[in-house]
Amino acid sequence: MTAIACDHAALGLKNEIIKHLQEKGYEIKDFGCYTTESVDYPDYARKVARAVADGECVNGILICGTGIGMSIAANKVKGIRCALCGDTFSARATREHNDANVLALGERVTGKGLALDIVDAFMETEFSGDARHVRRISGITAIEEEGK
Repeated sequence: MTAIACDHAALGLKNEIIKHLQEKGYEIKDFGCYTTESVDYPDYARKVARAVADGECVNGILICGTGIGMSIAANKVKGIRCALCGDTFSARATREHNDANVLALGERVTGKGLALDIVDAFMETEFSGDARHVRRISGITAIEEEGK
């Protein structure tokens, strides 16, 4: 199952992504928001990140105006590797090399067609499992373990 959430600035794109993924047979858990009334993006990033980190969902998608705030907030949750992607190459590379488990997008900076292509690239790409990438992800995890 894929977790998804947005803030008020990205409701339209979130709904398009949900429809697109459901048409492809993906199961989606929508964590909000559900209106264009102003909300705080960290609240929604936390919901998706926790669902992924806790194993409730296998991956997640976060959308805000630029994707920047959502990606920063999600990456504060232990075990999350959230990548802000604006092109399909980066979406594939972050899955293959970084085993990213959350994708961030910006509705105000990425058109619908490209956003759907990025989502497809992210969802359809597997982690390569190559030893050098595993070693590097272990390095990321070690930084996480250092704490504050």
